[in-house]
Amino acid sequence: MEEIKVFCPATIANVSCGFDVLGLALDSVGDEMIIRKTSEKGITITKISGQELPLETTKNVSGVAGLAFLEKSDFDGGFEIEIDKRIKPGSGIGSSAASSAGAVWAMNELLGKPFSNLELVQFAMQGEKLASDVAHADNVAPAIYGGFTLVRSYNPLDIVPIPTPNELFATVIHPQIEVKTSDSRKILKTNITLEKGIQQWGNVGGLIAGLFQNDYDLIGRSLQDHIVEPIRSILIPGFDKIKANAIHVGALGGGISGSGPSIFALSKGEKIAQKVAESMKETYKNIGIEFDIHVSKVNTQGVKRIS
Repeated sequence: MEEIKVFCPATIANVSCGFDVLGLALDSVGDEMIIRKTSEKGITITKISGQELPLETTKNVSGVAGLAFLEKSDFDGGFEIEIDKRIKPGSGIGSSAASSAGAVWAMNELLGKPFSNLELVQFAMQGEKLASDVAHADNVAPAIYGGFTLVRSYNPLDIVPIPTPNELFATVIHPQIEVKTSDSRKILKTNITLEKGIQQWGNVGGLIAGLFQNDYDLIGRSLQDHIVEPIRSILIPGFDKIKANAIHVGALGGGISGSGPSIFALSKGEKIAQKVAESMKETYKNIGIEFDIHVSKVNTQGVKRIS
């Protein structure tokens, strides 16, 4: 196989209570990439459609992730990359992660899978470092593994796949404003009280237990962020109203997707997820902000070959 085309899913990181450690992959929105082998060593990005992004290898997340892959590979050649960029940068649903994860996953397929998923996450994290100055894994891990993932440890890196209840759907609304990950990290506090920490640890444990037990009520009770959301939500117009209305029409809970400005809600069943979408649309129409909206089942496969 000399060439492969892949779907690279958008992702929701943090999932309310799991800052930098929890994430999930989406099924209805993502980038498409074509990766092909070349005899020339290195990474060349030949085409980007959909968004204005740099073609220069060292300034593009897919290029940087690919270089990290090649550095550990014994492959004598290189790769060309084409990107159909369907996730807007700065949207809060893992735009940089999709490109980073998609590139290394596809390269691994072309070479006969010499690297494990854990190793692929490490390569993709270098793309995330370029995008946000922090090599975080909460987006690239679910993009590569699929479903929900827990980053149990960063040193050493330890990724734990978490089961996904069959009826769990996500609704995500992306207001057409940009919140850069690097900027949204700067406003966070570096210290928390023991009380807030205990609340947050309880919710992380509860959310994971709810996912394992298919306990939708427990999932809903655990989707609370006492540390990051109160600070970052001030950057997102209408956040409190969007979240409250989503829960009112039946969502289990919700919060900020990644660093924002996207807002997500999780629901039991597609019917409720669509109701949540309608309530979100109504809120932003009244505020007068343009938006994109996605309703998606959780993607349990992650990056996948489409041709």
